Amino acid sequence: MSQSVSERLRQAAAPIWEECLRHPFVTGIGDGSLGVEKFQYFMLQDYLYLFDYARVFALGVVKARDPALMRTFAKNVDAILGGEMNIHRAYMQRLGITEEQVFAVKPALDNTSYTHYMLAVAESGSPMEIVASILSCSWSYAEIGQALAKLPGAADHPFYGEWVRGYASEDYAATNQALMDLMDELAEGITEAQFDRLAEIFVNCSRYELGFWDMAWEMRP
Repeated sequence: MSQSVSERLRQAAAPIWEECLRHPFVTGIGDGSLGVEKFQYFMLQDYLYLFDYARVFALGVVKARDPALMRTFAKNVDAILGGEMNIHRAYMQRLGITEEQVFAVKPALDNTSYTHYMLAVAESGSPMEIVASILSCSWSYAEIGQALAKLPGAADHPFYGEWVRGYASEDYAATNQALMDLMDELAEGITEAQFDRLAEIFVNCSRYELGFWDMAWEMRP
């Protein structure tokens, strides 16, 4: 049986995703050894990132011609702004950080580079390319969450457990699976040249994901 487009994309980025799983920031969440100041920096930057991530989905609404596809993109915008961000808001509350304080923080250069790349892909591309730019973030977090949840005590850690449980949850897995299915649906019957473009986007965004972990670990400006 031939591989799906999403499986082929995942395979193209496999070495980068292995680095993400082994990254000291990620393993530090898993064993509870990560410094809280690094995690706070990461959560603030990731919160800012998610607003632009939602804008990429919103450009999918603009680019879609099919009403059902428009609704799919719109639901994802709502899921990010009203769902995934809840994990961040809960931690901000625990850390005593207000949303006003978040917006006083400037996005780091790595963060800005990543989101601007996704927005450029969305501005110039089709819904299919938009999903390719989004999928590596969603999927890699699902894999990281599930991998960390298998570690003894990780999901029950008094501080980091909530993050692990959020990204290892069935709800998050279902949301990510829906994006994988959408990728395969939109890419049905594509040429090899079109696949190469999707792979370029997916791998680039995977590289940006790895860079985001580096950025958080080093707390880069």
